[in-house]
Amino acid sequence: MTPTDRFAIVADGWFDGERLHAHGPFTFRIEHGRISDIVAGDFGATLATQGMEILRGGFVLPGLVDAHVHLFLDGAPTDGAQRAAHLKKPVEALFDTARASARQALACGVTLVRDAGDRHGINHRLRDEAAADPALARVRSAGLGVKRPKRYGAFMARDVADDAAIRDSVRELARDSDEIKLILTGIIDFEAGAVTDEPQFDLAATRLVVDSARACGRKTMVHCSGATGLEIAARAGVGSIEHGFFMRRDLLARMAEHDVAWTPTFCPVHFQWAHPEAVGWSAQTVGNLRRILDEHARHLLIARELGVRLLFGTDAGSMGVEHGHAVHEEIARYLEAGLSTLEVLQSATAAARRHFGHARPRLERGAPFDAMLLERSPFADIGALRKPLRAWTAPPDPACAPAGREDAEA
Repeated sequence: MTPTDRFAIVADGWFDGERLHAHGPFTFRIEHGRISDIVAGDFGATLATQGMEILRGGFVLPGLVDAHVHLFLDGAPTDGAQRAAHLKKPVEALFDTARASARQALACGVTLVRDAGDRHGINHRLRDEAAADPALARVRSAGLGVKRPKRYGAFMARDVADDAAIRDSVRELARDSDEIKLILTGIIDFEAGAVTDEPQFDLAATRLVVDSARACGRKTMVHCSGATGLEIAARAGVGSIEHGFFMRRDLLARMAEHDVAWTPTFCPVHFQWAHPEAVGWSAQTVGNLRRILDEHARHLLIARELGVRLLFGTDAGSMGVEHGHAVHEEIARYLEAGLSTLEVLQSATAAARRHFGHARPRLERGAPFDAMLLERSPFADIGALRKPLRAWTAPPDPACAPAGREDAEA
C-alpha cells in the first residue's frame, strides 16, 4: 500500500473530511506523500505522459480513524476462558496480536487508531513500528493509564493512591504518551442495568489529572460511564469521555460548552445484546442491554443537536469487536440512531484528527495523503466502505508528537 513518490488518482467524487464534493471527475496529484493538487476534470492522460502512475476509482476520502481500540486484544474470540488466557500470554505474543490488529485495521480502510491503553507498553512500541511500516495503521498511543489501587483497569493502567502520585505519574507518562488515560469508573453491571460502583476519583482528583496533563501539553481521555462519574468528567473538563453510557442532556450541554469530546463505543454492548449466548445472559439482562443501547442512541442525537464533538471509536479488542471490521458495525449504530452519512464520516475522519491536533485534518492541497480509494461513493452505498481499493497512511504529524518523540519525527 505504499504509494510511489508521484502518482495521480482520477475519481468521480470525494469527501474532504467535512464536505462532500460529488460532481466529478476530479484529479488528485500526489507527490512525496502529500496532495500537491486537486482539480476538477480528468487529467489522467496528461499526467501519464509525465510519467505518473494513474489510479482510477469512484471515490476518495480520508482514511477512517478508530479513536478507541486495544490493539493487543483480539476481539474475535468470545469464549471467556480463552480471552482470560490471552492476557497471560508472553509480551511478545501479545505484540504479535497488536501488529496483526493494526494490519487488519488498515486492510479495512482504518489508517489511524488511538490505542486506549495497555500495561506492557505494546501500544508505544507498535506506534513506533507502524510509523515506518506502510502495511500497518498508524497508532496514537495513550500508553499506560492511571487508576486507583484495587479498582478496575489493571490491564491498562497503573495505580495512583494520592495527589503526589497523580502528579508524578502524569508527568512521567506524558513524556511518551500522546494522551493521558484516566480510569474514572468501572464497567457496567449489565445484570443490574447500571454502573453500580462509585467513581475511582472525585472531582478534585480528576481535575488534578486534567490540570497535570495540560501542564505537560496533553489531553485526557477518560474511561467513564454512569451519571455520577460522567458529571465529574464533564465538570473537570476532560479531553474526551470514552464510552459514556447513561449520559444526560445537561452533561452534554456542559461538554459542548467546554469542548469535551465524546467517543460513544456502541460495539461491545451491541455485541452482547445481539449474541447473549456468548455470555449466557438472561432475557432480563438482554432487555437491560437493549434499553442501554436505545438511551445511548438517543443521547447521541442530543450530542449532535448541542454541538458536542463526536469521536468515532469501536473499543476493538473487546469481546466480539474485531479490529477494522468493527467500524462498519459502529457506523450502522450511528446511522440507526439518526445521524446522516455525512455526520458519521465527519466523526470518523476529520473530527478525530482535529481533536488530536493534526495541523491538516482534512484532505486539501498541501495536506498529507492519509486516504483511501473506493469503487463507489459511500454516500450512495455505505457498504462501499467495506472494500477499499487502496489505502495510504501518512507519516506521523510532528504537531501531535509527545516531547520525547519530537526530534525523532521532525
